[in-house]
Amino acid sequence: MTAAPELSSKDAKDAQIKNARKLDLNDKIRKFSTLAGLVALVVYGVVVVDGYATSGNILGVTQQVAQIGIMAIGMTFVLINGEIDLSVGSIYGLSAVVGGMLISNGTPWVLATLLAVAVGAACGFLNGIMTVGLAIPSFIVTLGTLSIFRGTALLVSDGTPISLSSSDENVAAFNILGQGKIAGAVPMQFLIFAIAVAIGWVLLHRSKLGYDSYAVGGSVNAAKLSGINTGRTKTMAFVLSGATAGLAGVLGLSFLSYVQGVTGSGMELIVISAVIIGGAALTGGSGTMWGTVIGVFFIGVLQNILNLQGISSFWQTVATGAVIIIAVAGDSALSRRKK
Repeated sequence: MTAAPELSSKDAKDAQIKNARKLDLNDKIRKFSTLAGLVALVVYGVVVVDGYATSGNILGVTQQVAQIGIMAIGMTFVLINGEIDLSVGSIYGLSAVVGGMLISNGTPWVLATLLAVAVGAACGFLNGIMTVGLAIPSFIVTLGTLSIFRGTALLVSDGTPISLSSSDENVAAFNILGQGKIAGAVPMQFLIFAIAVAIGWVLLHRSKLGYDSYAVGGSVNAAKLSGINTGRTKTMAFVLSGATAGLAGVLGLSFLSYVQGVTGSGMELIVISAVIIGGAALTGGSGTMWGTVIGVFFIGVLQNILNLQGISSFWQTVATGAVIIIAVAGDSALSRRKK
């Protein structure tokens, strides 16, 4: 009479072990599928695309991904918290406009840079306060602030483009951020991106903010019960997103020495795409900094290959959208398997 229950218990335990192994396999698939896709793209570029494997082109890719990559660092925290920030492109433009106006008026470039990044952080704080305090979905909040920040950039600049003269010593020093190269080869923008990734990795994987972000994204109610200040955690994620968008805007201004109120339009879609492709789920609770870096390079290499092959920018937009759908569909399939 007692043998049957014991056998049933053993079978249940074996089933749990088997399910755990399946979940672990799913996580590994999620982690390495994007990396495999990136490697496949690189191999395709080296073998098929003329001019891809040159040092100049490779270094060019590292510079092209820097600004999107820096913005993606902040977006990673937002998505892990189960939120989304559609306003980063507008924050990018507003911060660049503010920085450009300050430098044009003779403000030392270091101070102008710090103030421009602070503007981005303040925009992120506003997004966080409205999302948490007013209990409005972040999709709606940031959709609204996308227009507010864009309109503010146009208002403060009076819709007039801002150009910086490199003959000015202050401007020349500022331009090193976007145009300078380390040892005459490695773009300064890429170095700044690498430093930002290192800081982002520490914050996400070795700090209380990162731990709390995963907990909030996994289950807000469970996070509250464990004593986590969920509102503060989400707000900090938005502040990071705004600050990184502001920094990227400064680098864009430094690279081009030119900005206008509509600068940065559409960048939010590329940034979100990179983070999702890197493994972050729109439902929150998952994502890594290295995954985001891989996603950023995936987008950068894809666009570079399409450019070298003379593919129209319209088709590039179509390709990026298709990659997003595939990435989200794959993530949804893995999530269903987990459940």
